[in-house]
Amino acid sequence: MNLLEVKNLNVYTQDKIQLLKEVNLIVKPNSIHAILGPNGSGKTTLANTLMGLVTNKIVKGKIIFAGQNITNLPTFKRAKMGLTLAWQEPARFEGIKVCDYLGLGMKNYDKEEINRALNLVGLEPKIYCERLVDEKLSGGERKRIELAAVLLMKPRLMILDEPDAGLDIIVYNEFYELLATVKKETGAGIMLITHREEAGLIADSATLLWRGKMIISSNFRQTMRRYCEMSGRKKTCKLKTCLK
Repeated sequence: MNLLEVKNLNVYTQDKIQLLKEVNLIVKPNSIHAILGPNGSGKTTLANTLMGLVTNKIVKGKIIFAGQNITNLPTFKRAKMGLTLAWQEPARFEGIKVCDYLGLGMKNYDKEEINRALNLVGLEPKIYCERLVDEKLSGGERKRIELAAVLLMKPRLMILDEPDAGLDIIVYNEFYELLATVKKETGAGIMLITHREEAGLIADSATLLWRGKMIISSNFRQTMRRYCEMSGRKKTCKLKTCLK
């Protein structure tokens, strides 16, 4: 059974301006599915729609999660089923300890679970638990802490909205390796919204959105090649997948 199926999804504003047009895609269990496209292509709209954060929109089509039609379910029910969204710019809780921050979303504070999540994202609990969430943390450290917070929600599918934004080349390559490890260790599916060709190193499949329309949903090689062609980046794309 597929983990997520999006069928003929159309999203409009209340003024009937179409934001997404006939989007179809599948995310399989324990896989990484990349959502590609330029700014304004509808990637974040898709993420918000999947989470049910579109009360001011008219939605047509179906969203099937774990075999259940969730198109009209409220956000909290989707979250209980194991669907989780992490924004590119998460809420800031400056000045509190890392482990206290990670415990905010837990029904019952569990230090062992927090330590396990920190270890999984490559942060030593003894070093980071007492550190403050503040400007002294690097961008890479913040991304890892946010990912640990998502893991503590025990999701079946994580929707990550450009988690690689703002990271330098070394850090985001490490971050991709981390996502591959998380997928392996947790069995969760990951929907990765990104601009980067390097996501192909870990993505099992991909969908290209362009001005709200789904252009292709296939393996990463084919999807990235089409993205390079449409964006005029065929000569500058870094991966061979864009050129063959």
